[in-house]
Amino acid sequence: MAADNEISAIYYIQHHLQNLTFGKHPDNGWSWASTSQEATDMGFWAIHVDTMGWSIAMGALFIALFRKAGKAATTGVPGMLQNAVEMVFEFIENLTRSTFHGKNPAIAPLALTLFMWILLMNSLKLIPVDYIPEMFGRLGVGYMKIVPTTDVNATLGIALGVFLLIIYYSCKVKGVGGFAKELSLTPFNHWLLIPFNLVLEVVGLLVKPISLGLRLFGNMFAGEVIFILIALLPFWAIWVLDVPWAIFHILVVSLQAFIFTTLSIVYLSAAHEHH
Repeated sequence: MAADNEISAIYYIQHHLQNLTFGKHPDNGWSWASTSQEATDMGFWAIHVDTMGWSIAMGALFIALFRKAGKAATTGVPGMLQNAVEMVFEFIENLTRSTFHGKNPAIAPLALTLFMWILLMNSLKLIPVDYIPEMFGRLGVGYMKIVPTTDVNATLGIALGVFLLIIYYSCKVKGVGGFAKELSLTPFNHWLLIPFNLVLEVVGLLVKPISLGLRLFGNMFAGEVIFILIALLPFWAIWVLDVPWAIFHILVVSLQAFIFTTLSIVYLSAAHEHH
């Protein structure tokens, strides 16, 4: 009986950590993955449909909420939505002014988009782990992992977008030659040390998106695993542990969105600096 319970617990954990995957299987061609091994076998030619779907849904929710607040904005007594949106605007404005030292009108909107999008995706973690998967299970969908930021593909994808902007603005502001010179002559301004400088600077440059993506993924994934482990406990213990952990996770959800946004602004600010 103990062995059966252990197998059931392992299956439960694996099921909740498995993405709804569609891709090209070496043997079956294009199909849905029914096991984690099949999803692995699909390799590069696969897409996590749940990650993509919920990411797009949270992006659409962000646009809809802010559009509604903008259309209903008033100079009189503001509503709750307008108050919330104005608070977020003011927060991002102050954050950008204190962190970004260049001149680029696109940075503040980018920071606002990053913060709200990641915050909304992270907030899906506060929904009990069984509700959405069970609902989709009744519709015939075997797997449904609803928190996009617990998928390393999503977090590294967002970080890659920031990285491409860093490269773009570094070349635009400093020129390709200036950017190459910065990589070659920093931190040691001597031609003999150019190979050493290049290794240091290129590694440091590549670490930025990797650290951005993995930091967000690691914190969100660890929290998701703890929620799943709590769900395996007896009913009375779930409420004793789940509610305090969910309350604590409100801080984690917002903090991780803040850290990702702040570091992105810092990196983009460095890309606009002339050395």
